[in-house]
Amino acid sequence: MSAVVIDESDLPRARAFLASLRSELGRAPGQTMHWRNVKHHPERLHVAKSIGAQDWMTVSNVVVCKRALTASTQLNDDQAYLYTFRFLLERLSWLARDQGAELKYTLAHIRRFKLAKLRDYEERLRRQPDGACKIAWPALDPAGGSLDQPSRNEYLQLADSVASATALAFEKDRFGNTEQRYLQELAPLLYRRGSAPLTSYGLKLHPYNDMTKAAYPWVAAL
Repeated sequence: MSAVVIDESDLPRARAFLASLRSELGRAPGQTMHWRNVKHHPERLHVAKSIGAQDWMTVSNVVVCKRALTASTQLNDDQAYLYTFRFLLERLSWLARDQGAELKYTLAHIRRFKLAKLRDYEERLRRQPDGACKIAWPALDPAGGSLDQPSRNEYLQLADSVASATALAFEKDRFGNTEQRYLQELAPLLYRRGSAPLTSYGLKLHPYNDMTKAAYPWVAAL
């Protein structure tokens, strides 16, 4: 799961960037851009390089390494989605808190996930005792998050590209290969906080243990 954070003052730059990227890829003005429809490596690399060059956005990713989860921590689809979202919301709240800002967040709508379910989960997180939940709530919009479609909220198209490019660095294709270059191109945008490990902020791996460290040693070098 990935988030792209854009200051409200930079939204016109984001719109102009997306319009330019559509033109470069031969897409019609206003056409929704889905990574899955960018089929070829040169085009995908161009998308990743172009996004990675935009210094007005910040990216945070949470990658759940399912192969490293124990049997006792296996989750159903809803649980996995919400658990991953919690990790991501923590990091987004820290970023906003450190900048003295209030963050509004929008999730791409997925099938069978209604706004009521999001509100219920947000409330459950708010009720958790201090220390159990690390979300900096004062830095988030008190109204809670919203759901929308990439076709209506074009900034979600950026998040779709970032999430898909990141996933390819970890998910093996049918030949057993992964593609890390897209994520490497996005690396300048990853949320970093001082000298803290990247895996605590811009590229959270869960679980982060000896197994995942051995499987993905290149993460520490990003």
